Amino acid sequence: MLGKKRNWFFSFINGIEKVGNHIPHPFFLFMVLCGIVLALSFIFGTMGMSVTYLAAEENGNGLIEKTVFVENLLQRGYLQNLICNFVEIYVTFSPLGLVMVMMIAVGFLQETGFFDALMKKTLMNAPAYLVTFILGIVGVCANIASNAGIVFAATIGAALFAALGRNPILGAVAGYCAGHGGFSANLIISGTDTLLGGITESAAKSMNIPFINQPMINYFFMVAATLVIAFCVTVVTELILPKYVKTGWSYKADSQDIRTEMLSASEEKGLERSGIAFLLCVAGILWCVIPSDGFLRNDNGTLLPNSPFTDGLVFVLFIVFVVVAVVYGKSAGVLKKNSDIPKFMEKGLKGSLSFLIVSLPAAYFIQFFNDSKLATILAVTGGKLLQKMNLSGIPLAIAFVLLVSLLNMFMTSGSAKWLILAPIFVPMFSVVNFSPAFTQLLYRIGDSVTNPISPVNFFLPVIIGLMEQYRGKNEPEVRLGTLFSMTVPYSISFLIALMVLLVGWMILGLPIGPGTSILL
Repeated sequence: MLGKKRNWFFSFINGIEKVGNHIPHPFFLFMVLCGIVLALSFIFGTMGMSVTYLAAEENGNGLIEKTVFVENLLQRGYLQNLICNFVEIYVTFSPLGLVMVMMIAVGFLQETGFFDALMKKTLMNAPAYLVTFILGIVGVCANIASNAGIVFAATIGAALFAALGRNPILGAVAGYCAGHGGFSANLIISGTDTLLGGITESAAKSMNIPFINQPMINYFFMVAATLVIAFCVTVVTELILPKYVKTGWSYKADSQDIRTEMLSASEEKGLERSGIAFLLCVAGILWCVIPSDGFLRNDNGTLLPNSPFTDGLVFVLFIVFVVVAVVYGKSAGVLKKNSDIPKFMEKGLKGSLSFLIVSLPAAYFIQFFNDSKLATILAVTGGKLLQKMNLSGIPLAIAFVLLVSLLNMFMTSGSAKWLILAPIFVPMFSVVNFSPAFTQLLYRIGDSVTNPISPVNFFLPVIIGLMEQYRGKNEPEVRLGTLFSMTVPYSISFLIALMVLLVGWMILGLPIGPGTSILL
């Protein structure tokens, strides 16, 4: 099915896999980092390490000179205070509440089958020549359903291509790369926006960096990125991979297989009524936003930078998702009785359990890092180093994206990486005038593009199993080399295209979201 001269590629992948297997689970990684921070605070605090820098006064009237010393955290008083506030540090960790609320709503909507029905209807009704592009759009937007969206995008991609007489493996990989490689982009505000924003806010507040957190801080760029990724999926699928993979296919799904991917009458009814419910919700939101004295406007009659609408967007999304889920579930016959609603919500929370566990040591790592003043030392020192290197603007942005994309090969958890990197780079980049929102945007680009080629990705068994399901009798067994030989072109195209988009955005100085800009 694929070319045979790939010995160098297999060696490269095997090397990455061996390195990745030695990286501990994020839970233990943060425990190790906590120990490192405590040790460094003791060493540098005992040495009396400090930095002196100019900082803005709190009243904004000018600059004052500040000197910050490293705090030794292994002192009796600090350790006693840590013991007394052990629970509070964890429960006040910014991302926790955001993740739980969004996972309840999004998980509830996913459990009712709404996302599956919506995406099946969107793709199955599309003209054949637009299937690949629409698969790219839907695959990217599927991340609103979190990891379940990636699996669905790959599954529906294979079924659609098989029904059209095309190679279903090609469709599976296209859907998989769209959903996984474009995980941070979306046309719809998702849990990723609130999760990363909460982490960014935590890092910015620790250094008193101006930052207004709301889920739409990267929205304008992410909408453009969605279209760019879908375009790349189309180009790679239609023009590049056909040189290596058969575009025709002898496999024909039987009528039963095809019917399982078609909408049932109850699903059609559910989509129709939930669509009406969604439009009514939108109308209600507009009624609260458009009038100058709208309920969701601030006391000045504006929406930006702060208002009940922007600050309470998580609540608005929660209500919309729950209303749509209830209407769809009732209409489609999924929710048999009212007691099913909390049961389905409970299932939605299961997807956040791993994050809740990892957040325990992560919360203390962030607390230790901030209290030790190492973040200040590192930010000021790093900023001075960047200034000496004369690296800023576009070169700095590109360098950071490349760094994150490399780290993502070995640590695919987006929230775990950002929990480590945000306290370092948000303050550091503020020194060169990059806003926290823009730093977060740069991170999101690097955090997604290499997802499809990560050798430590837990979706590998899923996509390889799906490819094996559609493998022809005379075709060789699907292996890692087969998968990565097909996913590498997607990752490369995503990286190059998003870099071009990023550079163009910076040159034009366009806003990256409502009320948010590239520079402070």
